[in-house]
Amino acid sequence: MKNIVFILFFTVNFTMKAQEKLPYYQIPEASKQYTAGSIASRMIDALGFRYYWATEGLTEKDLDFKPNDEARTTEETLDHILGLSQVILNAISQEENSATQFKMSFAQKRKRTLENLAQASTIVKESKDVSQYKIKFGNNELPFWNVINGPIADAIWHVGQVVSFRRSSGNPFPKGVSVLRGTKSE
Repeated sequence: MKNIVFILFFTVNFTMKAQEKLPYYQIPEASKQYTAGSIASRMIDALGFRYYWATEGLTEKDLDFKPNDEARTTEETLDHILGLSQVILNAISQEENSATQFKMSFAQKRKRTLENLAQASTIVKESKDVSQYKIKFGNNELPFWNVINGPIADAIWHVGQVVSFRRSSGNPFPKGVSVLRGTKSE
């Protein structure tokens, strides 16, 4: 019996530790200087923190929820946010966008989205000139302004929808999360 309790404790503890390794359990420390790059980075970090907690503990019931027949399900909304995170990363990595999206589990999508945002934030944080980052679709290029008012703002909007959807499906936003401070109290 002691071995079973230890294994159960170890498994739960290991799983909790593994989840904490995903980016944005807490918002990273703020930059000491206000620059275009550090401000853009902080916007992405705020999105990542909100996304982390909006998606923490979602169930199949939550993922399947949609408020009406015309709306996306929560999972379809998360697919869209994943695509937006890729557009953000591609712009900041100076890569062209493609429509290719691979089939993934919810856990894989969540991890990829958080990693995309963390990588984009890290790159842009040290930037002296954010005007070099453009959204590229074939021969069309859009300036960094469109990264802010496009995929960053849109992803924040949709994270709010995920929070609303999870409340509607009976799984409220986790307690102790402060989006103002970027922390989670235990």
